Formats: sequence, structure tokens, C-alpha cells
Amino acid sequence: MQSEEDLFTHQDTLANLHENIPLTEKLRFLHQIIRQDFSFIDRLAIALYDEKTEMLKTYTHSTEGSDSPVTTYEAPLSAAPSLHAIIEHRRPRLVQDLNIFSKGTHEHTQRVAAKGYKSSYTMPLYQSGIFIGFLFFNSLQEHPFDPKSLRQIDIYGHLIALMVINELAAIRTLLAAVRAARSMTHYRDLETGSHIDRTAHYARLIARKLAASYGISDEQIEHIFLFSPMHDVGKIGIPDNILRKPSKLDDTEFDVMKTHPVKGREIIDSVLQDFGLGALGHTNILRNIAEFHHEAVDGSGYPSGLKGDEIPIEARISAVADVFDALTSRRSYKAAWSNEQAFALLRQMSNSKLDRDCVEALINNADKVLEIQQRFRDNDLI
Repeated sequence: MQSEEDLFTHQDTLANLHENIPLTEKLRFLHQIIRQDFSFIDRLAIALYDEKTEMLKTYTHSTEGSDSPVTTYEAPLSAAPSLHAIIEHRRPRLVQDLNIFSKGTHEHTQRVAAKGYKSSYTMPLYQSGIFIGFLFFNSLQEHPFDPKSLRQIDIYGHLIALMVINELAAIRTLLAAVRAARSMTHYRDLETGSHIDRTAHYARLIARKLAASYGISDEQIEHIFLFSPMHDVGKIGIPDNILRKPSKLDDTEFDVMKTHPVKGREIIDSVLQDFGLGALGHTNILRNIAEFHHEAVDGSGYPSGLKGDEIPIEARISAVADVFDALTSRRSYKAAWSNEQAFALLRQMSNSKLDRDCVEALINNADKVLEIQQRFRDNDLI
């Protein structure tokens, strides 16, 4: 006869998925579970699709250290016909021998081959019927997938897809709530949608270029990309007579203005609590961007007077992205600066107000900066 103690002898195999851990850690945990049944699966990886730019970008993977062949990488979906065919057929792609792509010239194809991967199973990810990215199962063996294993792998694939969708949906809820809070006040955002897009892409560009030296993961890069435009949310707590004053603020008014980073952190904390999003991964990136984007590397910034590396890297990245776009955008009170003029000022501000590495990461990729500007032009300039 079963005793009461026997009711709780089984440990849920996937219990770790309940924990408040980043998506990457959950993916690595699931990879360990999957390998118990399918030892030939050597790598899981997720790439997200950016509908605005039609780019695929690496998001997260299950391999440790430098073993992953493709990180901090993006490419047009149109440059990968085999992947594009997955969407057209709306079915997964099974490649039992990756040698069929041996003549491929695309960088991601060459990277995968260089790491010795021999086969792959690729599932498209959809959210409410809308394509959002790909899930890759890679193996170092040829012809390892059979119909029986694929049926079980599909189950794991959909579990991973639900994890990704849940995370992205939570992020969208958070961003929508923050934007709604901003729009429900007397503060009317003078920044255009194009400014928000440009700032986000500048921040992503900087983060990608610093990833190797600062240990920034693809998952963190994506969150920096999503959260950078929210840096000034605290301005909804600043009175209109100060926020919209056309002339220079006096000392008392500027002291009030300098409270907006702390107000931003408070607003974000409130939204996270009210919407039950406290367990969402990497929310500290959003908090740090909002609270510390006006800190200066020489310690002269606010609200905390942090110096150098005391300032979170995401806040240093966001500051450079925002200052550059402010300089190169036309406003009612100023003409747009040229990129060269803006780059020159950013260099002058390096190691005093702005982080030198972040500045150089932007300046050294002037061609990509121009691509962002051309793609996200202000409507009145088209």
C-alpha cells in the first residue's frame, strides 16, 4: 500500500524551468535533458527575426564559452535561401549532411562548418501565426535524425518555442506598459518613432562590437536593443513648465530635471511589480539604463556620481547612442549635425562624459551608422 511519503518521491525532471533564471540558462538545462535521450544533439541555438529590418540575429545558444560557431551575428534573411524556404513551406528543415552547403559563401554557413557540425534540424518559430525566428538542433554526426527521434525532438522544440515566446511576450508587455505610462501623463514625447528606432539600433551596434571584450551575450545585446529607448521614461514625472521650457533651466529647475533617472527606476519597478514581471530575465538592464544613463565616466554625472566601470555598460552604451542621435537629428531649436561633426564631439567627450570604448565602437562603424540613418529617417525628411 502506498504511504503518504510515497506521494512525493518523484522529482520533476524539468523543475528548473520554474526558476527565475535567464533564458540561456534554461536552454542549457534543457539541452542536458535532451542529450540524455539524444546524445547526438550537440548544440541548440535560437535566431530571432527583426521584421523592420528583415534581418536574422543570433539570440541565444546552449554551448559554453567560445564553442558556439555563430554569436553576435546578423544577416538578411534574404541572404539565406535555404532558411527562407522553411518559411515558404511552413515546415521544419532536416539536413542530414551539411556538406550539401559546402560551397556556401555566407559567413554563418562557413562558421558552422568550421566547428565541425555535420547535420541540423531547424524549426521555424511562430507567435500567433507570425514568424519570429528559428530554433536549430545541430549535431557533429551525419544522418543522426530518424523519424522516431524527430517526433520527440519536436516536442522539446515546441517547449523551447513556448519559453521564447513567453519571454518575448513579457518584454513586449513591459515595454507597452512603460510607454502607456508615458503617454497618460501631460508629458508628450517630442521624440519621433524614428529616433527610438535609431537609438535602439545604435545601441545594438555598439553592444555587438563590445561583446567579446565585455562578455556581453546575444541575449543581453537583444535586451539592450529593446530597452535603450526607454532611458528617459522618468521624464513623465517632471512638470511641463520645466520639461518644455524653451530657454535654459535655472539651477533649481535643473535640480528637478536631474530627478528623472531615479523616477524612471521607480516607474519601472512599479510596472514590474504591478504586471507580475519581476521574474523576467535581464530587467536590471532596463533599470540600469533608466537610472544611470546620465552618469559620466569622470564622476560628474547624476544621480549617483558613478565613475568609469562603476556605471553599468548598458547605461554607457545607451548614453552614447542617445547623444549621437540627438546631435544628428533636426529639432525645432537646431539643425542636424553631420555625422563627422557629431563624431568629433563624441571624441571630445570621451573619458570625461562618455565611455571611450562605446564611442569608438560607434565611430569605427560609420558605414553601419549610415545604414541605420537611411533606414530610419524622420518622416518629415523623406
